[in-house]
Amino acid sequence: MPDQPLTPAQTVGPFYGFALPYEGGPVIVEGGELHVHGTVFDGAGEPVPDALVEVLQADGEGRLDRGLFGRCSTAPEGRFAFTTVTPGATEDGCAPHLAVLVHARGLLLHLHTRVYFPDQAFNAYDPVLAKVPNDRRHTLVAVAEEDGFRFDIRLQGDDETVFFDV
Repeated sequence: MPDQPLTPAQTVGPFYGFALPYEGGPVIVEGGELHVHGTVFDGAGEPVPDALVEVLQADGEGRLDRGLFGRCSTAPEGRFAFTTVTPGATEDGCAPHLAVLVHARGLLLHLHTRVYFPDQAFNAYDPVLAKVPNDRRHTLVAVAEEDGFRFDIRLQGDDETVFFDV
């Protein structure tokens, strides 16, 4: 039997530099007032220089049909950043949040998580956040900083980000 080459599903990338270009990149909304940045860390606490972070979100009115999407490759220091608008609470009762997908070396499937924002009254009633144990919720809430919000993604280890089985 002749050797068969591996398919992308059987190999571990990263293939992001040429396989997943996205014209809009990390600017989801030009001139948006919301800036979210962070670092992707591996299980040893080291930055992941070749991850890909994607964001899907509702618009300011909570509508999900506006196609608000962004994609950002991490820098050599594992950093990523997005510019967008503050999402509104959605009709399904979810607090304002960003849906995040993470692609990284060693992962055959991408990871799903969310970014919630501090001091949002809706956080107390969010049906997804309510299912997360109290001692893990902080991994889903961004930290307010002078230049926006910081949301670090920890793939494993201490303070591992909560990922959802979607």
